[in-house]
Amino acid sequence: MSLNIFKKAKDSWESRSLSAIALLSLGFLSMILIGALLLTLPFASAEGKSTNFLDCLFVSTSASCVTGLVPFDTGLHWSMFGQVVILVLIQIGGLGFMTLITFVAMLFRRNISLYSRTIVMQSAGTYSIGGVVPLMRRIIIGTLFFETAGALGIIALLWDKMGKKAIWYGIFHSVSAFCNAGFDILGPEGSSSISIWASDWRILLILSALILIGGAGFLVWSDLWQSRFRWKRLHFHSKIVLTFSLVLVVVPTVLFFFSEFQPWNDAGPYASLSLKDKIFNSFFMAVSPRTAGFSTVDLSELSVPGRTMTTVLMFIGGNSGSTAGGVKLTTVIVVLANLIANARGKNQAVLFGESIPTRIIRQASALFNAYLVLIVISTTVISFAEPFPLDQILFETTSAIATVGLSLGITGTLGWLSKVVIIFLMFFGRLGAFALFDLLFRNKSNSIIKYPEGRLLVG
Repeated sequence: MSLNIFKKAKDSWESRSLSAIALLSLGFLSMILIGALLLTLPFASAEGKSTNFLDCLFVSTSASCVTGLVPFDTGLHWSMFGQVVILVLIQIGGLGFMTLITFVAMLFRRNISLYSRTIVMQSAGTYSIGGVVPLMRRIIIGTLFFETAGALGIIALLWDKMGKKAIWYGIFHSVSAFCNAGFDILGPEGSSSISIWASDWRILLILSALILIGGAGFLVWSDLWQSRFRWKRLHFHSKIVLTFSLVLVVVPTVLFFFSEFQPWNDAGPYASLSLKDKIFNSFFMAVSPRTAGFSTVDLSELSVPGRTMTTVLMFIGGNSGSTAGGVKLTTVIVVLANLIANARGKNQAVLFGESIPTRIIRQASALFNAYLVLIVISTTVISFAEPFPLDQILFETTSAIATVGLSLGITGTLGWLSKVVIIFLMFFGRLGAFALFDLLFRNKSNSIIKYPEGRLLVG
């Protein structure tokens, strides 16, 4: 009898507990609203500037969801207080607020409950609940190390030109790059993000390294550390991430160079760059669209192949359990591997001598399709409200849901309806589109009913 009473009490408590996805959603929503309220304060805007609540909500969502889409220049519009608020939102959004809560609990030597571990596991993208606490330590220590190293490198390169101002520039852009946020405080309105650094290959390499490390994923860091960087000891997930991340850097770099170089007419975004700078900018253009959102050139001058590659890279994004967004590299690889296996009449999709579980294939396919559905719907809605060409709207919506932040210059002129659509895309892109469908449509009852199979033709 006592065991039954205990079980009923336990089930009643668990039924009142929010699911991991629901709690993460509420956490991000709370963070966004607090950030928006702080940005509405008069001293958050620069002298002579004023900001309505919708734009504050837009910027707060963009920072919390590490996107980078902004209706106006961050460096010119916001005061130092406003910029600090944005940077804090970027840092929390990049790491995940549950990661920081867990870290605080660890500092005060509090026990972390099984429920909290489950939520952190969902936030960090790990598949082992037992190793959550050690993983959190590696995430915090690794983040502080890489962001500090990046900031010191940028400060050293800017000190002669900027003096003490270089300290804030180094810290802000290091955190923004590592968290794949794409916010910058550099150029005047109308400029192309970090275009003033287009000819400084050293800063481009520092930013690229931060973007790639931040976008690799916390689980990959931990795996590399535990395996002592030995390939054979790496997990299946890490092998896929490292291999295809390299492919998605090398191949687009070559393609960007030849699509934008155009030596026959010396036109396009690379027109004023030297050959060395064209190579480094091609490399940066291959790295940044995978959710970082920095740009060294005017994206509106990109060729059609260049825009297409940028859109595809934005859609793919970074890796699961990282600061990056997008549909995720592993999702795309699983979908393609399954497509190839089916085309070859194979029963299993195999990579690196291991088969991909059917459950993972179904989840990847659902996630892939969820992103496509949201992009199509949002692009259609905005096309009714705005006069811009379809390619510009598609670029904007893909950038929003993939939490990239690149734009062809239409963000600041969007109407209220389009801004609301972009806000939702950024939010669900950070949370994960699949999480949205889970929240809205999941059947909580465990039905054992089996329905008869229908006969259907496809393809």
